[in-house]
Amino acid sequence: MSKIRNIAIIAHVDHGKSTLVDTMMKQSDTDLGKLGEQEMIMDSNEIEKERGITIFSKNAAVKFGDTKINIIDTPGHADFGGEVERVLNMADGALLLVDAQEGPMPQTRFVLKKALSMGHKIIVVINKIDKPNARVNYVLDKVLELFIELGATNEQLDFPIIYSASKLGKAGYTPELEKMTDIIPVFETVLKHVPEPKTNTEGPLQMMVTSISYDNYKGKIGIGRISQGKISSGTPVAHISREGKTKITKVTALMTFLGLSRIETPEVDAGDIAAVAGIENINIGDTIADAANPVQLPPITIEKPTVKMIFSVNNSPFAGQEGQYCTSRNLKERLEKEIDNDVALKVEDGKSPDEFVVSGRGELHLGILIEKMRREGYELQVSKPEVIMKEENGKTMEPAEDVWIEAPEQFSGTIIEKMSRRKGEMKNMNVENGVVSFHFFIPTRGLIGFRNEFLIDTKGNGIINTLFAGYHPKWENIETNPHGSLIAHETGISTAYALLMAQERGEMFIGPGVKVYEGQVIGQNAKAEDLVLNVCKQKQLTNFRAKTDAVTDDLIPPRIMSLEQCLEYLGDDELLEVTPKSLRIRKRILKNQLRNK
Repeated sequence: MSKIRNIAIIAHVDHGKSTLVDTMMKQSDTDLGKLGEQEMIMDSNEIEKERGITIFSKNAAVKFGDTKINIIDTPGHADFGGEVERVLNMADGALLLVDAQEGPMPQTRFVLKKALSMGHKIIVVINKIDKPNARVNYVLDKVLELFIELGATNEQLDFPIIYSASKLGKAGYTPELEKMTDIIPVFETVLKHVPEPKTNTEGPLQMMVTSISYDNYKGKIGIGRISQGKISSGTPVAHISREGKTKITKVTALMTFLGLSRIETPEVDAGDIAAVAGIENINIGDTIADAANPVQLPPITIEKPTVKMIFSVNNSPFAGQEGQYCTSRNLKERLEKEIDNDVALKVEDGKSPDEFVVSGRGELHLGILIEKMRREGYELQVSKPEVIMKEENGKTMEPAEDVWIEAPEQFSGTIIEKMSRRKGEMKNMNVENGVVSFHFFIPTRGLIGFRNEFLIDTKGNGIINTLFAGYHPKWENIETNPHGSLIAHETGISTAYALLMAQERGEMFIGPGVKVYEGQVIGQNAKAEDLVLNVCKQKQLTNFRAKTDAVTDDLIPPRIMSLEQCLEYLGDDELLEVTPKSLRIRKRILKNQLRNK
């Protein structure tokens, strides 16, 4: 393929990035094989399929005429901003997708700011114009405002616009759906406006590794764009680590992308994206350079983590019963492996050999890591998420967030009251067609544990979006999640008879016939204080029988909590026990008598 274009696809979560990539791949001149029949081909990970969101950025390449277009699909969620920041280095231009009804959202602002600062050519795609409430002109005005606000140059402000309905596989230069036939206008605009990579194939080799993948046969594979020179299979190269240490090594396999697959090739030129195998301990941010003339590329800079949690070895009475990997050595190896793949993550040793302090971009970022680990058979305990403070000029600074909320108007009083209690400051509010929109500025600490409460308060009708807004002087006395827990009195199996009396005290997290241990949290108290209950009590049997003995009919079904809901619920003295089969909230000190002291 003589001509190359490298584009990234950026947007807010759920604006249709993965659907557009699907359509582009299916309507290009690329043979996808069996994968061509699937929906959401790019979201191949199990967790991505379940949640319907993109978590990991991925590479694909399509043929259009005699041009090869490398497409980089990026996540839209703010917690995975680290993925977006590093892969934008591989692109020369970006397709900015905006929903034709919602307009630019908080995450659109974050990724667009990054792309503009790198000087990328932006093509605006107004997607989902087939929605009944699409408002194309309003969205276009908002996009223009956003570009001006982020300080775009005159050249960047002169952006091409495409209208599309990627689910229907159609796009066009005007917003009239009936005149559209296919997605070809997207390809034509990319070829016309995105520049070919500026390359120097004669210079010494330089390639920045921006992502890592594993292969059972080839081992660790470094993926990145070749800045200059060319790379050949079987030739010696210099591997320069982030710290600047140089080591001469050899490329055992060289691959390039076509469709979703990697194809082995003898040589890759500058400007293309290559996958290199055979280099030991290759990591994100490393440079692969010419063996005779090794010159390092500037390493990727990533914004610092804002939230930390303590991961520790599970020491509950049920430890080791459900997981395959339970020791501190297993935990340490798994976390070190994760750092290689995720540059926005940080792992430090804790106070004891069994503890590790893991820092990330947000609760969801760390929640996905815990979910991945439990699916791989790991068993661990995690503490409540905490924000990372930092000292500046003798002052303690803490992270803050901008929060955008949309909800039916009747819930506005509750939202304002809850946000002000958590030190949220209202910046803006407007009401339109019975829907109220808020913009708050709030410390990240005040936001921990709010999402679940917000969904319950708005009966599932509220939408909340957040964006990191930098460090600010520390706020005092933030009330975040005051709650009282119902705690198991002894180890045993819960009975319907005992739960019938216990459910009057609050909301239960367990049903009958569940194994519990002393100190395990089995429900939420209706009052903001802890209460110890016996849920394993058996009914005394007599020789007198009555038909009214069937108590199970009167039991209220328990509240089944997801991993994110459990993390939001945790108090300062509580831990979450995570195993492949169960999630159990527990007190740090399990013995009830010791805890009271």
